[in-house]
Amino acid sequence: MSDDAPKSALEIAMARLKKQDADAGVVEHKLTDAQKAAIAEARSLHEARVAELQILHRGRQLSAVDPQEIEKVEQEYRRDLERLASDRDSKIKKIRQET
Repeated sequence: MSDDAPKSALEIAMARLKKQDADAGVVEHKLTDAQKAAIAEARSLHEARVAELQILHRGRQLSAVDPQEIEKVEQEYRRDLERLASDRDSKIKKIRQET
């Protein structure tokens, strides 16, 4: 494809972002196959934990009768989901920083 061909809005935006990164001194690092595999494993583990948490949450929902107890179960569920996502993100960040 020649440089004279029309560019999509996405291509133009990506070119601008790359130029901004270059101007700011940001260096792009390619992930190794081992890093890609480790990130995939972290995401897979996260999905498994979320699935387990959903099953446990449904059981707690069905056993809760009191509205306050239901609200407590929902809050715990949201907090646990946030914790799992945070753990996943920190693991991925750590893997990406390894060189």
